[in-house]
Amino acid sequence: MYRGLVCFDMDGVLVDYLSTWEWVYNKLNLSNKESYEAFQIGKLTEWEWIKNDLLLIRGALKNKMKNIELYELLSDCPLMKNLKTGIEKLIFNGFKVSIISGGMHPVAHRIASQFKSEKTWRKRFGGIDKLSSDLFCSGLDSKLDVFTNGWNYDSMGNIPSLGRYQVQLIAKGSIVSILQRRYSIDKKYTVSIGDSKQDNSMFDYSGLKIAFNTMNKELINNSDIYVKDKDINIIVEKILDYFSKLESN
Repeated sequence: MYRGLVCFDMDGVLVDYLSTWEWVYNKLNLSNKESYEAFQIGKLTEWEWIKNDLLLIRGALKNKMKNIELYELLSDCPLMKNLKTGIEKLIFNGFKVSIISGGMHPVAHRIASQFKSEKTWRKRFGGIDKLSSDLFCSGLDSKLDVFTNGWNYDSMGNIPSLGRYQVQLIAKGSIVSILQRRYSIDKKYTVSIGDSKQDNSMFDYSGLKIAFNTMNKELINNSDIYVKDKDINIIVEKILDYFSKLESN
C-alpha cells in the first residue's frame, strides 16, 4: 500500500527547539534539573520522570492544570522550516509518515493535524486526540501516525498524575518494528530521522538513517546521512533520492 515508511523524531527535528517539555518549563520559569539528573543516574524510570515533571507543572499552574491550558502554552512552539511542504511531498509520493517522540503530545498532534485525511476522527492506534481534531483538523483524522508522551485527560479536561507513556526513549525502534509489521514494509524501505542518541534504536530498524540538526557524535557516526541545515525539504530530497536508487536496482 505504501512506497515506504518514514519515522520522524519530533523535538529538535520537527520542532525547532531542543524540547517541548523545556518550552513549557521556560514559560513557567521552572527547571526539571533534579528529575533529569535522577533519571540519568537510574534513580527514576522514564514514567516516574514524566509523573514528576507533570507534578512540577501542576505546582506552577495550581488550579489551572487543565488540558486546554497546556495546549495553549505549547501553541507557539516553533516548528522546523518547510515542515508542511516536506511532509506533504512525502505523502504525495506514497510514503507512510509517523512521529515517534518522547516529547509532549499536543505539539505532535498539532503537526499531524496539518495533514488531514478524508476520514472522520476516531480513536485509533497512532491517532491524534479529539481536541486536536476539533481545533486543527475540522473533526477529521490525520494521515500521520503519532506516538508521543505527555498526559491523558478526562471529559472535563482534568489531567491525572499518571501521565501518557507511549514511547520508551531507549526503545523507540520497537514502535518502528510494529509499524513495519502493520503496513508490511521491509527494513530497507524504512527511513528514520533523529537528533539524539535515543534515536539509534530507530536506526536499528531502518534502511536509511538520517542524523539531523545534531552534534551527537554517536548518532552521526551511526547514520547514513548527516543533515546539518535546519530544513525538512533537504531531508525529503535525500529520502526521494535514496528510494529512486533503491527502486532502480
